[in-house]
Amino acid sequence: MINSGALAGRTIFISGASRGIGEAIAVKCARDGANVAIAAKTAEPHPKLPGTIYTVAEKIEAAGGKALPCLVDIRDEEAVKKAVKETANKFGGIDICINNASAISLTGTAETPMKRFDLMMGINTRGTYCVTQACLPYLKKSSHAHVLNNSPPLNMKPIWFKNHVAYTMAKYGMSMCVLGMAEEFRDYKIGVNAIWPATPIATAAVNMLGGEAMLNASRTPEIMADAAYAILCRDPTKFTANFCIDEEIVTEEGITDLDQYHNCPGTPLIPDFFLGDDYPTPDSYSAADSGTSGGRIGEMMGKFRPLLTPEVMQKTAIVFALDFGELGKWTFDMKNKGTISDNDDTSADVTFQMTEDVFIKIVKGELQSTAAFMSGQMKIQGNLMEAMKLEGLFKQMRTKL
Repeated sequence: MINSGALAGRTIFISGASRGIGEAIAVKCARDGANVAIAAKTAEPHPKLPGTIYTVAEKIEAAGGKALPCLVDIRDEEAVKKAVKETANKFGGIDICINNASAISLTGTAETPMKRFDLMMGINTRGTYCVTQACLPYLKKSSHAHVLNNSPPLNMKPIWFKNHVAYTMAKYGMSMCVLGMAEEFRDYKIGVNAIWPATPIATAAVNMLGGEAMLNASRTPEIMADAAYAILCRDPTKFTANFCIDEEIVTEEGITDLDQYHNCPGTPLIPDFFLGDDYPTPDSYSAADSGTSGGRIGEMMGKFRPLLTPEVMQKTAIVFALDFGELGKWTFDMKNKGTISDNDDTSADVTFQMTEDVFIKIVKGELQSTAAFMSGQMKIQGNLMEAMKLEGLFKQMRTKL
């Protein structure tokens, strides 16, 4: 999307912009000649997460904008207030507040420690509220004031709560800020909106969650940057209280070639979480019908057993169960015994629920386990990071079948 120059001279305060989507939005706005304050925790390079507030500041300056790197943990109210005040003093005010910072843990109630719960609530919900509150006095004075949250539409289907209720609560807290503040700030002529991707976005966080398979089925951060830019260029008095989807916004702006945003052209995209009825909606596990007797499962397990070598066990080192409902449950003990059994009471680290057909497709490489999970064809109980080892295990075994 070509920049229009509409944000030239405008001042943007954005949280969580040391990499990924936040960085892309910051640089996009900078091409207009905007002033951008980057509020994030990363000042030193991380071995697995590239990017710091200083590297992004350099990119902003190179793009034609002015940058102010701010080392801030948005859970710290005083640090937020200090950074916001410093931004306003340096650039003469604040026109746009972007709440991009977020924490994620796709775990169930039993698997989510309170420390992790507090982190997600503290950054996602409380952090968004805190940053917006600190920016509000300056936004009231702006002639073009926007608040934009990277948060989903408030989809109340139980499927979005049951597998990771803590994360959903934390993200929906950001969205509830949009719902409430859009009306609260309407008389101040401040536009408040949300932006959410239709697919996963190829970032370091997605790589950690789903590895190469999920990255290949994702779009690049540029689609979120273009969509956010388009929203921020609109009249805040006329465009407010919207829960926007990235591809819908860029399409409204006249972009018809969405393939330009595909991280790995040719690989089928998978839908993101929380999308509405216009997008693929996960089916419940119980509603699926395998239509088979389960004989293929036993046959496949028989082929797997000889492949549980010490090398494979060492790389996997977990106990996981495959629950096929009425067709039974199979336990892979990759930690201690090196066994595959449908009569093993060993407690599983991760349990996968799926139909026989989905299992066979995953084993054959016709369906990525990540895509099965994201589309609702497979459910996961336990630690999602550990669960992602399933795809690696089947990939190793597939070459030997």
